[in-house]
Amino acid sequence: MSALLTPHQIFGLSLKNRVVMAPMTRCRSKMNGLPNSLMAQYYEQRASAGLLITEATNVSAMSAAFELAPGIYTDEQMDAWKPIVARVHAAGGRIFMQLWHSGRVSSFALLDGQSPISPSGINDDLEQLQVWGHLQNGHYTKIHATPSREMTTDEVADAVAYFKAAAKRAHTAGFDGVEVHAANGYLPHQFLSSTTNVRTDRYGGSVEKRARFLREILEQVSEVLPLNRVGVRISPFALYNNVRDGNPEQTYTFVSKMLQEFGVAYVHAADTNGWIGKPDLSKIVSIVRSGYDGTLMVNGGLTLDEGESLIENGTAQLVAYARAFIANPDLVERIEHKQPLSIANAFGWYGGDAAGYTDYPTHAGEKTTPGGLEIGEF
Repeated sequence: MSALLTPHQIFGLSLKNRVVMAPMTRCRSKMNGLPNSLMAQYYEQRASAGLLITEATNVSAMSAAFELAPGIYTDEQMDAWKPIVARVHAAGGRIFMQLWHSGRVSSFALLDGQSPISPSGINDDLEQLQVWGHLQNGHYTKIHATPSREMTTDEVADAVAYFKAAAKRAHTAGFDGVEVHAANGYLPHQFLSSTTNVRTDRYGGSVEKRARFLREILEQVSEVLPLNRVGVRISPFALYNNVRDGNPEQTYTFVSKMLQEFGVAYVHAADTNGWIGKPDLSKIVSIVRSGYDGTLMVNGGLTLDEGESLIENGTAQLVAYARAFIANPDLVERIEHKQPLSIANAFGWYGGDAAGYTDYPTHAGEKTTPGGLEIGEF
């Protein structure tokens, strides 16, 4: 049996295998951030994963890097998530919600005319920020980021409180846990970086002060959810959204020790540069393991064989796949039976309808699908 299919425990939470569906921006919610029945079908189809992590879910109306991404900052949104969680659980799955604040990675066009907020109002690189919008013709495309403004200390406190409130709503909706998105150049990552955070108050300067925002999020979330049900996603060397950390080794050595201190459910190490063929995973693992000895989840352009090796040699305990899970709702079953994998079509990755979302067949269904799909080797 593949090592990927062996069970794993996270502080008593039983996962039936080590294959995780990575959080992916899919953008099928309604204009008010409400999840819907199409999203319920999408997650239910993939419930054989050891753990599902939802697409990045906005904790505030001031978070909007991708139009039509869902939210968890109103009770109406919370209630709309409940049937999705129920369907995943009925199918035997486990599901965490990824909590997201995009910070400077946004546009006034997605924020009802308001400026995006950020640690320090750094705006020298707007063309490199990934902001996406839904056109009236139905297509989803990158749009231009607009200048952010520096957050006041009160607004920093408010943002921390948004994560707490979101975690409480996620728990009420029935989620098995939450993941704090502190990667990919979004708000917690912006605070961690010495380039995007040049504040001179208690949230900027030394690595301890730059990590204070993430520390306060975890402290407040712990008041509504045990931290052994809270994962944290980091991407120390990410080029995505141009966070430009001046010394990622120092920053994430400190962060790893902090996450060990908190006893989080897992650290999700996202090798974002692995998506573009420039992997940093070995460096990331070395840094994380210098201070953290708990469950390590790895992600970033990994093949199934690479994932299996990482489990077998003890480098990681969980492996998260994204594109493989888009095109293969039955990914776990394909691993078990050594069946070939379908290749995801990039059309429909960000936004749209059922096409490229819930219409990928299982391996058995492919045999009866006219024209078939492009097939990749196991």
